[in-house]
Amino acid sequence: MVVELICVGTEILLGNIVNTNAAYLAEKCAGLGLSCYFQTVVGDNGERLAMVLKTAMERSDIVILSGGLGPTEDDLTKEVAAKVCGRALVMHEPSKERLAEFFEKRGTVPTENNWKQAMMPEGAIVLDNPNGTAPGAVIETETAKVVLLPGPPNELCPMFENSVEPYLKKLTNYVICSRTVKICGVGESKAETMVKDLIDSQTNPTIATYAKTGEVHIRVTASGDNEKAAGKLIKPVVKELKARFQNAVYTTEEDVTLEKAVSDLLVANNLTVTCAESCTGGLLSGRLVNVPGVSDVYKAGFVTYSNKAKRRFLGVKKTTLQKYGAVSQQIAEEMAKGAALFTKTDVAVAVTGIAGPDGGTEEKPVGLVYIACCVKGKTTVKKYQFSGNRAKIRESSVSAALCLMRSCILEYFSKVTFGKKD
Repeated sequence: MVVELICVGTEILLGNIVNTNAAYLAEKCAGLGLSCYFQTVVGDNGERLAMVLKTAMERSDIVILSGGLGPTEDDLTKEVAAKVCGRALVMHEPSKERLAEFFEKRGTVPTENNWKQAMMPEGAIVLDNPNGTAPGAVIETETAKVVLLPGPPNELCPMFENSVEPYLKKLTNYVICSRTVKICGVGESKAETMVKDLIDSQTNPTIATYAKTGEVHIRVTASGDNEKAAGKLIKPVVKELKARFQNAVYTTEEDVTLEKAVSDLLVANNLTVTCAESCTGGLLSGRLVNVPGVSDVYKAGFVTYSNKAKRRFLGVKKTTLQKYGAVSQQIAEEMAKGAALFTKTDVAVAVTGIAGPDGGTEEKPVGLVYIACCVKGKTTVKKYQFSGNRAKIRESSVSAALCLMRSCILEYFSKVTFGKKD
């Protein structure tokens, strides 16, 4: 089945807000096995919205609209959708009662336009919204299913997962399942090359690669008569991907991030960790401490942006700074060793680089980053040359640091295990 997305809002067209709804809905629909060929952003204009919706309904089985369900005059989505689908708007009493209760609990008096949100297209399936005042709706026509969702992500996402996703699953006589193989330390082009034969020969399941900052995700999607049948088709493909990428695969669980995988590795092996950061300015520590349970192993974090701070808190030598400069393999190594020594941690990772946009030279251009990881006294340093703006370079550096930390820990334990076997 083909799905089409229409995101409504002049503020999106003007760039005042980032359209995260489109990315979320596209990924969710792909996970359901729906083909999405078109995505449209249209402003708060009834005529243009009607034109876009009519076109979408002619070429797609399902049309999902987000935004424009509010109480104000420029919230036109429901009204336009009802007109295009040939439906009258009628008061939905349960929604009106819920709105009244909402305002009563807050001690506020609703204005007349608030009741507009309880008006629904006749015959529509009304979708409850426990996170806001705008209910959603599904209008079923002979040619397409039109789904109306509120714009705020904290309302749209729960509504989709609780109401729309189960509805969409019932539209097919088969079950669609997906599993994502998450990889770090391998670039997108190399990853795609490594699975090109699988992609070229795919039927059921299908394989798709997605580039993330410092990562590649490979989604395997299969359809079957039931969940067990679909899972059975996915299993050998995931097994083959693991065999090809080996330790570069850090998880096959959808909700596991790279930082969680690293945190879990530290916790499982009872390893404490310290971060020493220069150009990333605490972003690495921030990624780690976002993971629940990391407090069991995270010991300290240093943001040593200046040379003076590197010397004072990490024991970096003045002579090393003078000879090699702050952005160098030698300084990264001394930062990691110093952090491990001063905090008595098992693992220490250090980042130093030039995030730009200024500060680069021909010898040391913007984007040059050195990352060091010290595990139980053994230090590994890697040189990276990232591209993009300042934010992208810093983000790439953090992902690379997490990836290096993970690989160094795995390497350490593989050697320890090997030594024991000998």
